[in-house]
Amino acid sequence: MTIVFLAFAMYSQAGTVPPPGVSNRTLTRGDEPPVHYALSIPANYSTSKPVPLILALHFGVGGGSAAGAGRSVLSILVRPALEELGAIIVAPDSLRGDWSTAENERAVKELLDNVLGSYNIDKKEIVVTGFSMGGAGAWHIAEKYPDYFSAVIPVSGRPPASIAEWRLPVLAIHSHNDQVVPFGPTEARITELQKAGKRAELIPLTGITHYETYRFVDGLRQAVPWLRQIWKREDK
Repeated sequence: MTIVFLAFAMYSQAGTVPPPGVSNRTLTRGDEPPVHYALSIPANYSTSKPVPLILALHFGVGGGSAAGAGRSVLSILVRPALEELGAIIVAPDSLRGDWSTAENERAVKELLDNVLGSYNIDKKEIVVTGFSMGGAGAWHIAEKYPDYFSAVIPVSGRPPASIAEWRLPVLAIHSHNDQVVPFGPTEARITELQKAGKRAELIPLTGITHYETYRFVDGLRQAVPWLRQIWKREDK
């Protein structure tokens, strides 16, 4: 049985509104490894009104510990770019390796289920995004669990080798000057999806290298009107 630390459980009780801001949380999972994650609650959150949910996946950590990496990508990139949406943002730390491992897949799914059961989330407004390894992870998790998401926004992430079964709207953000994850494959995948009649767009950036994460904020902020179109919600 999934159990969340007391601080989380206290706020998930009916009618209790958690304080706005970013906090570190832990999801315990019986015999499975715990999932450490950062959680951002918007200032306008109320239990009476559903809000969007953004799953943010962090970059690689060079084989070291991923402790705090979720909070880093949330604080440096995702929250500054997308806070206008008034969304709850959840950013887990990888258990081990990249986001395509079976254990990370399970951890992400259980975390999503827990957040969906604890907060008033609009289930038609759930997005997955990520940077670098997390951008590749956004592609992967969206393909693995398409029924959870309304859209995917990979940033500087290597796209999958095959997208034959792709279902979700995708907005890819990538720099021509990325020296780690080349621009070309992302452009090719977006073009392939467009030719297949899918909703797919690319925001190409210039003058930004792969390790300048903070400089992708303006590019990711361009996803706000795109998501509003996807959701058909002019008030968000």
